[in-house]
Amino acid sequence: MKEISKTYNPAGIERDIYRLWEEKGLFHASLDHKKMPYTIMIPPPNITGILHMGHALNNTIQDILIRYHRMKGRQALWMPGTDHAGIATQNVVERRLSSQGANRHELGRQAFINEVWKWRQEYGNTIISQLKRLGASCDWSRQRFTMDEGLSEAVQEVFIRLYEKGLIYRGNYIINWCPRCRTALSDEEVEHEEIEGRLYYIKYQVKPEGSACRACEPDYLIVATTRPETMLGDTALAVNPSDERYKSLVGRRAIVPVAGRHIPIIADDMVDPAFGTGVVKITPAHDPNDFNAGKRHNLQEINIMGPDGVLNENAGIYKGVDRFMARKQLAGFLEKEGLLDKVTPHRHAVGHCYRCHTIVEPYLSKQWFVKMKPLAGPAIEAVESGNIKFYPARWEKVYLDWMYNIRDWCISRQIWWGHRMPVYYCRACCCGDSSKGVIVSRVKPDKCPHCGGKDISQDEDVLDTWFSSWLWPFSTLGWPFNVAVSGGKTSPGDMEKQKKEFAYFYPTSCLVTAQEIIFFWVARMIMAGLEFCKKIPFRDVYIHGTVRDDTGTKMSKSLGNTIDPIEIIEQYGSDALRFSIISITAAGQDVFLNKERFESGRSFANKIWNASRFILMNFKPEPVCSLEDYFKNTGFSLADKWIWNSFQKAVKAVEKAIGDYRFNDAANIAYDFIWHKYCDWYVEIAKTSIDLPRTQAVLFNILINCLKILHPFMPFVTEALWQEMEMAEPLMVSEWPRIAGNEIDEGAISRMDKIISIIAAVRNIRAQMNISFKQPIRVIVSTKDKDMFSSADELSVYAGKLANAGQVRVDTLKTGPRPSASSVLDFCDVFIPLEGIIDIEKEKARLDKELGEAEMFLSAVNKKLANKSFIDRAPAGIVRDEKQKALVLTDKITRIKENIKNLT
Repeated sequence: MKEISKTYNPAGIERDIYRLWEEKGLFHASLDHKKMPYTIMIPPPNITGILHMGHALNNTIQDILIRYHRMKGRQALWMPGTDHAGIATQNVVERRLSSQGANRHELGRQAFINEVWKWRQEYGNTIISQLKRLGASCDWSRQRFTMDEGLSEAVQEVFIRLYEKGLIYRGNYIINWCPRCRTALSDEEVEHEEIEGRLYYIKYQVKPEGSACRACEPDYLIVATTRPETMLGDTALAVNPSDERYKSLVGRRAIVPVAGRHIPIIADDMVDPAFGTGVVKITPAHDPNDFNAGKRHNLQEINIMGPDGVLNENAGIYKGVDRFMARKQLAGFLEKEGLLDKVTPHRHAVGHCYRCHTIVEPYLSKQWFVKMKPLAGPAIEAVESGNIKFYPARWEKVYLDWMYNIRDWCISRQIWWGHRMPVYYCRACCCGDSSKGVIVSRVKPDKCPHCGGKDISQDEDVLDTWFSSWLWPFSTLGWPFNVAVSGGKTSPGDMEKQKKEFAYFYPTSCLVTAQEIIFFWVARMIMAGLEFCKKIPFRDVYIHGTVRDDTGTKMSKSLGNTIDPIEIIEQYGSDALRFSIISITAAGQDVFLNKERFESGRSFANKIWNASRFILMNFKPEPVCSLEDYFKNTGFSLADKWIWNSFQKAVKAVEKAIGDYRFNDAANIAYDFIWHKYCDWYVEIAKTSIDLPRTQAVLFNILINCLKILHPFMPFVTEALWQEMEMAEPLMVSEWPRIAGNEIDEGAISRMDKIISIIAAVRNIRAQMNISFKQPIRVIVSTKDKDMFSSADELSVYAGKLANAGQVRVDTLKTGPRPSASSVLDFCDVFIPLEGIIDIEKEKARLDKELGEAEMFLSAVNKKLANKSFIDRAPAGIVRDEKQKALVLTDKITRIKENIKNLT
């Protein structure tokens, strides 16, 4: 075996390894009925995006699953792609144009879209190249983009089918409007943030009745509002019908300050008598609750604002004033006129655009909507029946709560980049204002089907970005397989292949995503899959946590607390990043990161490299049969049996943890076995018999299997070592370790674990008492454990080699010789006679400290057991464990006290 380099240099190895995988086509998945499929669809990153730690976590989890199932013999497809990200991409390109002294309106729609395509070609795949740096083993030959021809056809097909089914409609509704992006937003695209605002208490004069004396002091109703500028669009005041304070005023009219408009005073249950004064202003064009109230009471809808957030002609003298400046000017005018009763601080949640963080305006606008309730029913049943499972399970309730209260989805966006509505209007038929003039079609019609007119124009709006994303699990696999839709470009042979692959890879196996897009994406994909494919889109949904800094603050560019994954990869290596972030990520929990965290991953990579280098340097090339064969034909030592059985146990535990989506447990099980059991102990033991074929067989076979179980987590260093061994095929497509059919020998594991504990205790005593390793010592093990008596010979051999124990005796002594150093283990006491070797007073001080700690722990356990509330409420298993802990601690304290006596 050739000698490998002394140090592991990820920067010099990772690119070569990834190139090897790509050149051999190892990422490609094709239809193979001899294998079970395993499919993951990547959450398509935005083409504006660059890799951040959230991406690193999300894609590392997906890659672990894909690599694991690929090695388990399944045909693993990880479908990659990117999202066109309508609003975000348009903003980026508009900023680019602005820096060049141009804007999209000067260019015109088609020229601007051409500029976006140019930008996409230049920058749109940055995140894909970064995912490759991370080690993502996607089938890049299948890479899709939400604006691809095939995916665009799927979007068009879905719109038309929903429209024909009556599930897409157009109407005037209050929507979320971003004045900066100048487009509608869905409810899920609005981020609500607590801000310090104000409540303005405004006086509305109540119009005198009939012959009321004009000289009398006018009556006023005081209304509290956070947005006084919208009063210019008020069309009513409302009170709760049960509010005795205002019952006599219902049916009368009030006068809107400044505007002078007379509006009715109405009664409506929507009014909270406890808020403000119990009187609210109704502005149907600028508030969703007011919009609904306006429909109930047949109120006028007055829009006083333009799409840029500037007041329009309906605002009278405030026309042309920005909404926030108008608020300030109106407050000043009202105060001057004595119509502002007071202003108080008011902290409340305000919606912000999820892209540019501008405060969103509730805005009356004609938009396109999808009726969601008919689609939600089957998607609810799919989860409640268990056909789709959430991990962790608590997210199921979050999903169902939203689905049961689902609202219609506003799907139109007033931007240019995206899938344009397949909707056309005949100007001769009322310019599209009537249903007669609306034509939904796959292609632009030559003439109006109603009047025959040829003056036809396409709707200017595009579809919400998520309208293409909710089709992702099946549109990427070729759905709807329609030659006519694709203009005859897809051959019947291609279609047949797509249909077969679709039937093979769909439904997908698992979706890995973040909690914030459960409603944006997860729920909608389930609805779309059931509606259009009559099958669920995936069986499992794994929701991972949010990446935060070490103070618990969510990572954000604006806060300056982000960690760049590419910088970490360049400094520590991709494996270090992957392993470090996964090993600290408990299922569904948030991740707390700082740069120092990645040291552990780098140290682990170096540990594996150094141990492998030692083994390979000392390996004598000759046929190495399987360990199962050695078990049949060769006598194994206790250490050999221990490492082999411990390995089998570790593999089973890793498999169980991955199956339960407990990735940190899987990573830490592999880490514990490889670092501690294999490298720290077995390799150390094996050094004394390294030339024996049996030892080499065990070392080598366990090593290659360690590389296998670690590969999904740390693909580069494991593949690099595999290549150094000149194996027949790349590690990535090798077979996952098979567990022997025989039962795991727990007895061998237990016996050797105890021997290792004793040796570790002896080594600790040597270190604490500053006893040179060159100085042979006597070791006395006091125990009632039968295993220790049957393992006395092995203990003597291993303790002699690893702890320089010249003599080892296993006995049932109640007390050790005096003076002696001791270590109290759960199953035995370890004594090292110290006559003439150490400072007795120092050892007594150490034991006194150990006694104090044990007594403190016992006191805490006893306090818990004395708490009736704990005993009554805690699970029986927890209470039982605490009682057992108390017994163990009590016994330990007794033995420590005895050992202190031994020093006297």
